[in-house]
Amino acid sequence: MKPKNQLLVFTGTVVLLVAFIALSIVYGYTDTSWKAAFDTFMEPDGSTEHLVIQNIRLPRALIAAAVGASLAISGVLMQTLTKNPLASPGIFGINAGGGFMVVMAVTLFGVTSLQSFAWLSFLGAAIAAVGVFIIGGASGSNGLTPMKLTLAGAAITAMFSSFTQGLLALNEAALEQVLFWLAGSVQGRSLAILAGVFPYILAGWILSLMIAGKMNILAMGEDVAKGLGVKTNILKVISLVAVVLLAGGSVAVAGPIGFIGIVIPHIARKIIGVDHRWLIPYSGLLGAILLLAADIGARYIIMPQEVPVGVMTAVIGAPFFVYVARRGY
Repeated sequence: MKPKNQLLVFTGTVVLLVAFIALSIVYGYTDTSWKAAFDTFMEPDGSTEHLVIQNIRLPRALIAAAVGASLAISGVLMQTLTKNPLASPGIFGINAGGGFMVVMAVTLFGVTSLQSFAWLSFLGAAIAAVGVFIIGGASGSNGLTPMKLTLAGAAITAMFSSFTQGLLALNEAALEQVLFWLAGSVQGRSLAILAGVFPYILAGWILSLMIAGKMNILAMGEDVAKGLGVKTNILKVISLVAVVLLAGGSVAVAGPIGFIGIVIPHIARKIIGVDHRWLIPYSGLLGAILLLAADIGARYIIMPQEVPVGVMTAVIGAPFFVYVARRGY
């Protein structure tokens, strides 16, 4: 795609993202109007509609956009890094590590605060990613190969998942407390939770954009990248740090939400191309749009109850996952 066309598509997607944020603010179980949404920001009067928009809808929309963008960008980095078209944050054990720390805190220490869940899951995600890095780098003499990273991630994921199931089996009462969080959701999250981890997410976005050009070279093959002077091991470490910041921050805020990191990079490549300087930000926009759309849909499936948004993304992403696997990308 020509640069001029890429810019037009990118601009159109930004407009679409703004439109979905607006839809997320206006539509839901509590009946609100476009006029009420506009007045909330211009002339708030403390009415029920305005309070719902200010305290529930707006934080929810911003959290969904930030989490969706972060998961999509981390998926791009991981697919390039591991040469695995089905790679996603779950492959490094990030979801499993975050989930284990939350379950351990609930079952052993009685923690129930969403704010505490956020920091505990961030810690678990970071521990899991560091474990993948240590295991992948310690085995063999040829460094962090894509296969080693994938296998180390699978091992860490299996380990933390087993620990989580064991803790829940010992304390079934804890299952009810963490089940909604483990399914992935942006419901009931406040801006305070996002604000706590947003500096880390922002750092992940910046790191991803900084290494975008080098990721283009790495995508051509590690030997080619080394021949062109790219320090591949350093690039992989920076990529891993960015993935931890992005995916770990996302898990901390919304729990383990699947499939966005798998689906969006493929869609973005079809539309914008394989240049990571465009692919990374464009994937971020599409990831935000997908999670916003899934969250809006989750409000209406079984109204007045809500489906966890992680279930909605699974419904969307699972068929695409099968499609990609069968095509053998």
